[in-house]
Amino acid sequence: MATPKDGEARLNSLFSSAQVVHRRSFLTTGAAAFAATYAGTGSAPAAKAKPGPKRGVTEQDRQFMTQAIELMRKAGVIDKTGGPFGAVIVRDGEVLAASGNSVLRDNDPSAHAEVNAIRAACKKVGAPNLKGATLFTSCEPCPMCYSTAYWARIGKIYYAAAWSDYADLFDDSNISQDMKRPYARRAVPVEPLMRGDAQKVWLEYRKMPQKTRY
Repeated sequence: MATPKDGEARLNSLFSSAQVVHRRSFLTTGAAAFAATYAGTGSAPAAKAKPGPKRGVTEQDRQFMTQAIELMRKAGVIDKTGGPFGAVIVRDGEVLAASGNSVLRDNDPSAHAEVNAIRAACKKVGAPNLKGATLFTSCEPCPMCYSTAYWARIGKIYYAAAWSDYADLFDDSNISQDMKRPYARRAVPVEPLMRGDAQKVWLEYRKMPQKTRY
């Protein structure tokens, strides 16, 4: 029969073999132990690929941003075609497109500098995507401009001024916060209607032998 002393001895043995891990190293140590436990079983989660080396900002990058800021001033201060925003799109060292904001000139709320530049660049390359391109924009992209860059598959965005630099003039940060709210509580309420009819079209689309994806 085990005695209290036997139990005490086992506890002493257990704690004497324990390792003290600093809380900053806990997650790393735990992950390593978890991977070691499952080594060779085929059931360990796949390791994430290590990101490639981060490319530093070059003098050429600064020149492209300077161009974007010049377009910013031209659009907002000199020509007054729209707000003070400018954008330049570059791929492999070549400027594919450069534009300022033209919301007021074109009476087009979507004519932000980034959107204008992306449209022009896509037309130039003859494709709806700009894989491998870099967007230099004078100001932090609004949700619409970021989404357009996302759909264009732009690889990198550099911006100069942040939303907080002009929050008293434009709603970029407010829109970002508004999009996080439930549909019914947004500044522009969103509500589903005739979902079934739209789903039928998706069913047709899925059956097409050559579906367009972008």
